[in-house]
Amino acid sequence: MEFTHAPVLLNESIDGLNIKPNGIYVDGTLGRAGHSIEIVKRLEGGRLIAIDRDMTAIREAGERLKDYEGKFTLVHGNFSQLKEILTDLGIEKVDGMLFDLGVSSPQLDDAERGFSYMNDAPLDMRMDRGQSFSAWDIVNQWDESELRRIIFEYGEERYGSRIASAIVKRRESSPINTTFELVDTIRSAMPAAALREKQHPAKRTFQAVRIAVNDELDSISRMLSTAADMLNVGGRLCVISFHSLEDRLVKNAIHSKENGCTCPPGFPICVCGFKQTLKSVYRKPVVAGKDELEANPRARSAKLRVAERI
Repeated sequence: MEFTHAPVLLNESIDGLNIKPNGIYVDGTLGRAGHSIEIVKRLEGGRLIAIDRDMTAIREAGERLKDYEGKFTLVHGNFSQLKEILTDLGIEKVDGMLFDLGVSSPQLDDAERGFSYMNDAPLDMRMDRGQSFSAWDIVNQWDESELRRIIFEYGEERYGSRIASAIVKRRESSPINTTFELVDTIRSAMPAAALREKQHPAKRTFQAVRIAVNDELDSISRMLSTAADMLNVGGRLCVISFHSLEDRLVKNAIHSKENGCTCPPGFPICVCGFKQTLKSVYRKPVVAGKDELEANPRARSAKLRVAERI
């Protein structure tokens, strides 16, 4: 199957990395190599470490990067293991890191992956298809309280209780096996006014299930806790997020390493031991411009935050 792929905030990300030709860089969410290609094009003696938990992405990106052999290393893994991955490669520090936290367009467009509420497919949503745990397990085996919790917390869905109850009731007669069966169940639980909203009624619940299947928030938190320590002074951390939960994690992680002093206001000197390691490059997150939004509507919720190691 042939996919088109438009990397989000491409120019802004590359500018944010401030690439040095002989530097070492990490693309922690390789996808189909849209960002990676632009990084390796700028390297002369430098090296790119490209990580993804999806083996399909690794294989297809390898084909797209083949003209730059010797400039990159592909790693099948989770960016939460960033420190271990770099240590295994004999790398202590890098000059920049880029993480695009969204589901890639090919994953969404490949109906068999079960990420999209717009295509009928088996309930899956695994970014790493080698793991056994899938969306089917959550939807059909988790109890109502856990379903309600993730739909509220991860999906920020105000009808979480009604949806969780509808899922449990429907699966009593037979398992919910496909994305459209889940969509129908979600629709049945929502009031008429909610169904008339512009946003697809299943969007938030699908987001919640996907996050839970892939343990995304914990992975992001673990990556952010170590990323700054793996940067050289002057190195850049660039993170693209797509919903408020992700952006809040990124914003707070940068803030904790930029303004993490816990001393009471008015203390003449810091006594809490805080040492600043990051400085925001931009005061506000960077968002897509008009031209990109027209060409790629999926960029409309993207936010890029950039910080520099000091």
